Amino acid sequence: MNRTGQIEHTHVAIVGAGFGGIGLAIKLRQAGFDDIAVLERSNDLGGTWSANTYPGAACDVPSHLYCYSFAPNPDWSHTYAPQQEILEYIRAVASRFDVLRHIRFNTELVDARWDDDAALWRIETSKGPLTATFLISATGIFAEAKYPSLPGIENFRGRSFHSLHWNHDHDLTDERVAVIGTGASAVQFIPEIQPDVHHLTVFQRSAPWIVPRLDRRALGIEKSILRHVPLVQRAVRSGWYGAIEAFGLINLVDLRFRHVYESMARVQLLRQVRDPKLRNKLTPDYVIGCKRAIFSDAYLPALDKPNVTVVTDGIAEVRAHSIVDRAGVEHQVDTIIYGTGFTAIPTAFDHYVGREGLSMAELYRKQPQTYLGATLAGFPNFFCTLGPFGAAGNQSAIFMIESQIAYIVDALKTARTKGFRRVEVRPEVQATFLEEMETRSRDTVWLKGGCKSYYTTDSGENAGLYPNWSFEYRKRLSAFDAESYEMTL
Repeated sequence: MNRTGQIEHTHVAIVGAGFGGIGLAIKLRQAGFDDIAVLERSNDLGGTWSANTYPGAACDVPSHLYCYSFAPNPDWSHTYAPQQEILEYIRAVASRFDVLRHIRFNTELVDARWDDDAALWRIETSKGPLTATFLISATGIFAEAKYPSLPGIENFRGRSFHSLHWNHDHDLTDERVAVIGTGASAVQFIPEIQPDVHHLTVFQRSAPWIVPRLDRRALGIEKSILRHVPLVQRAVRSGWYGAIEAFGLINLVDLRFRHVYESMARVQLLRQVRDPKLRNKLTPDYVIGCKRAIFSDAYLPALDKPNVTVVTDGIAEVRAHSIVDRAGVEHQVDTIIYGTGFTAIPTAFDHYVGREGLSMAELYRKQPQTYLGATLAGFPNFFCTLGPFGAAGNQSAIFMIESQIAYIVDALKTARTKGFRRVEVRPEVQATFLEEMETRSRDTVWLKGGCKSYYTTDSGENAGLYPNWSFEYRKRLSAFDAESYEMTL
């Protein structure tokens, strides 16, 4: 509430101060919107780049592509920027574009419900209530840790933590460490901790495809050229965009293109792992792209060290100081580190409640759904970034986010120009879009590649990746399609 005891009202409430929330605040300000509140539950901006501080945390998208197109950075230190550098970048951008004053730190969303009579969102936060004409979800999809259900885990007497909540106060030196999971985070932190621990036991459910990363430090002359010749910087960004986009050839042109990428991975595995038995364990049994392929030059050599054991038999039981695999082998453990990824549905989705009294999470559990990954039928004056079918499996998330930001800002400008108080995508328009997503997903490697991952639902359907080229997606969101919406004065 404000000083007069009335509930505060803001024109636009944005949930999350990561790349999506900061980008939205910048572009909304540039479009003439100043009544903006960015609700951030932590004490810092940056989203996943503020939360994930594990050793070796870095981007797996080339730095010059993993930044705003309107705020290029010529000074990236490496081909793939480390976590702290990305965080410093987004802090600098927020300061440069004067959006820090819009961020409300330590303010967690508790509930957000659409009031149809008043045509506004009634929002409860950890700092009190407010209302908003428009509500935008910019919560990341890598925001909350996912833990496996392990028999006997309550009996474990050592230390345990998730990579998202890395315990920097705990010294792993000379410890017997178990890592559960071999996703993108684990692939990054395992090479960092392997030299220090006494023994490392890696519990692998399925082997990830590891392709060469070829990371290197940027030269001073390169930075100087990029700083003084913007055309070169744009060309570098475009080159990386094309290289990453080409991975879509597997899904969108012909599955036989997988052989190019799989060959790269197999050659690297053969070159970096000497033990044929270990190499067999580390050979994926599904088509590349079925789940997230991982760029790394250090992961496989780390697993080939004498103090590392890779277990593929699964976990039967956790005991006070050990883990027993399903082959009956007991592995002594002092510390367990979970590299098991993130929850599929952010908690915030439970808090967005639409016109019919259903939450976004409830709808998602029935069927992943949005329109264009940017809005949702039954949720007037609501938009989102990286919503279901708004993320790509083969492109920088920043590229997709910027496409959504442009669309959302154009929608709010249209509502302002025409005086509309209520904007909601037509259910039939969303239904047609979802039918298209289902049809286009049927022959993708995500569904037919022989694996199970967060790319798919429990029932084996597309969990929300956009099944087409990212440049087609950008063109589709280049202008707000008002005819697809119910808009009332």
